[in-house]
Formats: sequence, C-alpha cells, structure tokens
Amino acid sequence: MTTHAKATADLRLACIQFQPAIGRLDENLQAMERLIRQAAGLGASVVVLPELADSGYVFDSQDELAALAAPIPDGRSAMLLCSLANELNLHIVSGLAEREGDRFFNAAMLCGPAGPIGTYRKLHLWNREKLYFQPGNLGLPVFDTAICRIGVAICYDGWFPETYRQLALKGAELVCVPTNWVPMPAQGQHPEPMANILHKAAAHSNGIYIACADRVGTERGQPFVGRSLIVGPTGWPIAGPASEAGEEILIATIRLGEVARARALSERNDAIGDRRSDVYG
Repeated sequence: MTTHAKATADLRLACIQFQPAIGRLDENLQAMERLIRQAAGLGASVVVLPELADSGYVFDSQDELAALAAPIPDGRSAMLLCSLANELNLHIVSGLAEREGDRFFNAAMLCGPAGPIGTYRKLHLWNREKLYFQPGNLGLPVFDTAICRIGVAICYDGWFPETYRQLALKGAELVCVPTNWVPMPAQGQHPEPMANILHKAAAHSNGIYIACADRVGTERGQPFVGRSLIVGPTGWPIAGPASEAGEEILIATIRLGEVARARALSERNDAIGDRRSDVYG
C-alpha cells in the first residue's frame, strides 16, 4: 500500500458497464481487457468494473464456482488486471471471484501501475450468494494510493448506511463500487432504480465521490438493471446513469478538493463534523 495521496489533484474516472457471461472466463477477460483499453484511450486514470466481472454471477453449484474462482492477486484474472494497470498507467478496481484455500469470497481487487494494492471482500451477501461465498472478513479498508484515498464496496453493501459512513470516517475520498444490481420490489412502478437513489444519498450525506459500475443482461433468468452511475460529493450525478441494457463506459472528472467543500452544507454546518457521536457512536 502506497502513501502518497494528492488531495487536490483532478482525476479522470471510468465506470465500465458490460455483460459478463456465466462460466466463460476467457470471453469475460477478453471483454474486460478491451473495455479497459478503451477507457484508457478516453483518458481515464481510474477504472471500475462490475461485481464478479470475470466469472458471471448466477452460479448453479459450488463446483461451478470452484472452477472459476482464483486467488488474489496470484490468479489469472488478477494478474491480467495488474498487467494492464502497469502497461496503461491505471488504477483498476474490479469485482472477482476469489478462492482462498477451500473458501470463496465475492471480492474486489484494487491494483495500480506498481502492482496489487489491496483486496476487499463483500460484507453483506445477497440472496443465493450465501450458498456459495463466505462473508467478507477484511473489514472496510481505505487504501491510501498515489492518486487518492480509495474505499471499495460491492453491491448490497450500499443498502447499509454504515458502509459509506465508516469509509468516510476513515478518510475515503472516492468509493468504487463493483455491482450487479437486480430489480428491487415494486421497481417496475418507478423509473429510477433504488440503487441509484441510495448511492446519491450516501455520497451527499458523507461528502464523497461514489463510482458504481453495474452489469447488464439477464443470466439464468435473473435480470440486472444497468444504470451505472458516478456521483459527486454533493450527491448529484456527474456521469450517468447509463442505459438499462447497453455496454457503456461512463467518464467523469474527479476533483478531490471538492470533498471538504461539499461537506460544508452551510456557513455553520458540516456533514461529518456535526455528527452527534456522543449519542449514537
């Protein structure tokens, strides 16, 4: 982990939205590489990919997951991402199916030009994930990188306000969110996914940038909602939402100096400083 964060720099950030195919590791890695190269060509210095981007999501057995998951950072998927980060001078956050011995995690790896920086393991498992994955056991780390302080969350983690509050209190300026959002109950009655509402609120109430890279398509009967989004620290989108079904690359400029300013909600109010920790911890 490096310790050279540049708190006033501007960064070009890309969120990649695409459709991984369950079990088709070769195809998924080829798509990931193609889209990462495109994002780099658009000037991105930070790239975020979806949850379980290398494996697909809807597993039908533990054996299927075991055939796809690999160690981080020494597995095939992780090594490819680290190689691309080095070649293209990028920081990359991607969801990956991780194997550690005989245990499996819904994980995300952060790597940079100098190699792997850290791993996050999803804390809050959604539905059938509980059949195949262990809950995350690495906490909520914030990685002090050469470009900024980066936190990571995955999909259902965003339904828990504590996730983003803890990352903000630990100094995160940008939270990268690989995700596979699915429709919520009653979603069909409303044009905006609940996930987008939650992440706009989290960005606003914590004064942080949040970059959500979702997948699209339907896999083994499970639809995904797309609508990838990059939210500024005031809570308003600065790129997206993307479409519901198409492959897209969202690009936005992150101005890290805005984080402290966005928390100053008025002359006498600060979104973090006004917390009543004497009452609720």
